[in-house]
Parts: sequence; C-alpha cells; structure tokens
Amino acid sequence: GLSPAGDSGARAWPSAAAAGPGTAAPGGGAAAAGSVSPWDIALCATGTAVAGENALVLAVLFYTPSLRAPMFLLIGSLALADLLAGLGLVANFAVRYLLRPPSEAAELAAAGLLLAAFSASVCSLLAITVDRYLSLYNALTYHSERTLGFTCAMVLLMWLLCLGVGLLPLLGWNCLRDQSSCSILRPVTKDNAAVLAVTFLLLFALMMQLYLQICKIAFRHAQQIAVQHQFIATAQATSTRKGLSTLSLILGTFALCWIPFAIYSLVADSSYPAVYTYSLALPATCNSLINPIIYAFRNPDIQKSLWLACCGCIPSTFSSRPRTSSDV
Repeated sequence: GLSPAGDSGARAWPSAAAAGPGTAAPGGGAAAAGSVSPWDIALCATGTAVAGENALVLAVLFYTPSLRAPMFLLIGSLALADLLAGLGLVANFAVRYLLRPPSEAAELAAAGLLLAAFSASVCSLLAITVDRYLSLYNALTYHSERTLGFTCAMVLLMWLLCLGVGLLPLLGWNCLRDQSSCSILRPVTKDNAAVLAVTFLLLFALMMQLYLQICKIAFRHAQQIAVQHQFIATAQATSTRKGLSTLSLILGTFALCWIPFAIYSLVADSSYPAVYTYSLALPATCNSLINPIIYAFRNPDIQKSLWLACCGCIPSTFSSRPRTSSDV
C-alpha cells in the first residue's frame, strides 16, 4: 500500500493539514490511509493530456522543414514549456504517491520543474505577444531584424531565466524548515509566492497593453488597405471582427485560467482549505491544454502539416489565405 510521505510539506500542492473536512489530503493523511486525492488524479490526468497534445505540436514543428520562421520557434518554445508542465504534474503525482521511500530532493525537484515550466509558458506567451506587436509596428523591417538566430538567442535567455526560477526550491528557497512560512503551494514560501504572483500580474498587464496596441495598429492598417484597394465595408468589418474575436479568445482564456489563482496566491497561505487551491490550480493548468489550440492548431501552416501527416492530403475546403495585419 501507499505509505505516508511525511509532514515536511515538500510538495507543490497543499498538505493534509489544509485539506479540510471531506477532502482527500494530497500530502499526508490521505496517503497514510492509502487513498489518493481525486484532485491529484485530475491534475495527473490533465498533465498527461497536456504532455501528449504539446508533444504533437513539437513533432509537427520538428518534422516540417517549412516551419522554421521565428514565429514557429516561439510556438515551439510555448509547446515545450507546456509539455514540461504536463510532465511535471505527472512527476509530482508519482513522487507523492508512488516513490518509496520518500525523497525530499525528488519532491523539491518536482516542484522546481513545475515552477520552471509554468514560468517558461507564461514568458513564451509574452514573447509571442511581443513578436506579434513588432510584426505590425515594424512591418517593413520586421523580417530583416527578427532573424532566426536573434530569436533563438532571446528564447535561450528566457529559458535560462526560467530554469533559474525552477532551481530556487533546491537552492534553499523553500519552507521545509519553517512550516509557518509556507504558501498555498508547498514548498514555495509565502513571500516567494507573492513575488511570483505580482510578477505574473505585471506580465499580464503588459500583454494586455501590447494587444491593445496591436488592435489599434491592425485597425489602422485595415482602414488604409480598404481605402487603397476600395474594399467593400463588409469585408473590412469581417476582418475586424475576426481580429477582435482572436484578441478576446487570447486574453479572456489567459485571464480566466490564471488571474484567480494568482490573486488567491497573494491573499492565502497553507492554512487555507486545500480544496480552494485545487479548484483554482486546475483551471490554471488547463491553460497549457488550451494553448496549442489557440497558438498552434489555428495556424494554417500547422493545420496543413497536420493534414499531410494524418492522411497525406489537404482537404479541398482548406483555406491557405495568408494572415494579414487585420487578423491580429
């Protein structure tokens, strides 16, 4: 049977003390009783789905020579981050329930993997936003300035920074020696969780500002094209509505998945019922499940590669119209 993992709190999710009545505890009492929290099962299943979906994106990008532009490198970075996040969720489950005897180093490593992966995921989303902004703001010089080598260097720098964040729990930035300092996500301390949450909210505010600027530039470009080519008003309105729907999908999904969890991380600590943390953490992890749909599978080039890989053909109804600035 499953033996208890101890009360050290060295895990990326709440411990038994915070589980509350009627909730299977993920870190202590539940494991001791041989039961598994259904929340942990849901997180592990989500992680498995996230890993599989993003592995498909990476395989398409890797085996399609035409998908080597800087934009696809950023999509690949996002897919890799989400893939590692999914594997981190599975590893966290395995370390808590399957690893015997318990290993403090393994628990800290699993927590560090989750921190690094989700940090890289959010930073990759920001990088994609900046790339979209620059492609519109510097439309004439974008392709000459944004070379593949420059993008690779920026992505590598971003990943080194995120890996540094992931190493913090292993380097002593944890609450193993002071349980009262634990946040809702052990072994991260309350102070460190607050810093991460505030940083995330600032990054989201920056993304929102950039997308507002993208929207303004796209509308201006659409109006200029309409005047130059004398397009009918309905065509411009359709393109504008598509751009607005894309913006709403991107920002709305990101906000709904992450903002509640980030705010809760600021106000709560390990004494709060675990069910609250789980109910907010699960939607946040689902963002990595939605990212491939928004950023990869909606891309015409990736769609074409998927059709060729799956059935060796391209549907006659497939549209290969190039993206325009109005599409955002």
